[in-house]
Amino acid sequence: MAKLHSLFTCGECGYEAHKWLGRCPACGAWNSFIEERFAGRTSESARAREVASTRLADVDAEATVRTPTRISELDRVLGGGIVAGSLVLVGGEPGIGKSTLLLQVLGNLCRDHPVLLVSGEESAAQVKLRADRLLSDVGAVEILAETALEPVLAAIRKSRPELVVIDSVQTLYSEEIGSVPGSVSQVREVAGRLMRLAKEEEISVFLVGHVTKEGVLAGPRVLEHMVDTVLQFEGDRNLTYRVLRSVKNRFGSTNEIGVFEMKESGLETVDDPSALFLAEGERSCGSSILAALEGSRSLLIEVQALVAGSGLAYPKLVGNGIDQRRLAMITAVLSRRAGLNLSSSDIFVNVAGGMRVEEPAADLAVALAIASAHRDAPPRGKTACFGELSLTGDLRFCIGAERRVDEAVKMGIEAVVLPAKNAAVLGGTSGGPELLPAGNLSLALSLMF
Repeated sequence: MAKLHSLFTCGECGYEAHKWLGRCPACGAWNSFIEERFAGRTSESARAREVASTRLADVDAEATVRTPTRISELDRVLGGGIVAGSLVLVGGEPGIGKSTLLLQVLGNLCRDHPVLLVSGEESAAQVKLRADRLLSDVGAVEILAETALEPVLAAIRKSRPELVVIDSVQTLYSEEIGSVPGSVSQVREVAGRLMRLAKEEEISVFLVGHVTKEGVLAGPRVLEHMVDTVLQFEGDRNLTYRVLRSVKNRFGSTNEIGVFEMKESGLETVDDPSALFLAEGERSCGSSILAALEGSRSLLIEVQALVAGSGLAYPKLVGNGIDQRRLAMITAVLSRRAGLNLSSSDIFVNVAGGMRVEEPAADLAVALAIASAHRDAPPRGKTACFGELSLTGDLRFCIGAERRVDEAVKMGIEAVVLPAKNAAVLGGTSGGPELLPAGNLSLALSLMF
């Protein structure tokens, strides 16, 4: 009989220690260590296998075969489709649409490819009720309602499907690990054995992952390093629109996003995101239009701001859809380089439609929206903008200017405020919007007001 060992694991970051610690030395969390007991490896299982290395030049690298999911936005984020033998982790808040999207993928592929759904959170009858609402034909989708890892692996090896969906990875557990399902050791063991299965059998595996209250994927950080692709659902589940973002992708770009609308029939793709994120009518006070770039896609997004007098010793600075530290920097540049007195005002910034903007080119749109709200004056009508702000107040060169301007043309924008270096590269735009080059923030403000 194998000897049982104890190991203390941090529930926040996965740091391991041989004794209990009050505070994790890796992430600093208090009282996060959990004792886990597991069986040691026997000499038979620990025996080393003989392996031989191969010259990289002798490796036969075949062209990567992708299977389209027939959902255009998902294929865009994946880089063209599902890669055989890949391990994909899909994360997001409860109820945002993870299970719905993957069930639609299974419904699209089940007629031409063997597929399997492993449900650890719902019974087969519960999944059938949702499938009847979302799918026209559910007969070819195989389902296995099981939480023990070993029977699941045996069933997959026996049926040999091309696509497996695990919903969710936190519900599976291995009998070899003496801890509860969802613990750090269990999640790591389950993901590791599923990864080996995917690579050995050339089976594509999708893992549904939970998120913490901070919005990051639950479980050890090593989980994201083990998988090939990490997809993150963004947006408010109380709203109808969802954004699927590629956080990591070994077979495609990590800058792509997919936009979906949640309806009674499931998630439907949004072919024109600019019309979705752009409100109708003229811009009002505290509003600006950002010409954003997400991977190969350009889209126009409305950025809103509200500046109000604060009665607090420390005014509020709140950003929704934008990094808080970036917002603090933009506010400081506006105060120091543009002469706006914002020290005694509460500032609220929101990116419309539940979108999250991470690129530095959004700096100018945020600054113009704050300036418009502070002056209580609407900006120039039908004008978009983009540009990265430096601490000196200058506007830096941004990539993808031509695609941003092309999207503005399509949406009927009459003028675009952009960094002077980008305008010099673009030159004249025959039949397009008027280009308004600005070398610094002060000049951009004078062009917009």
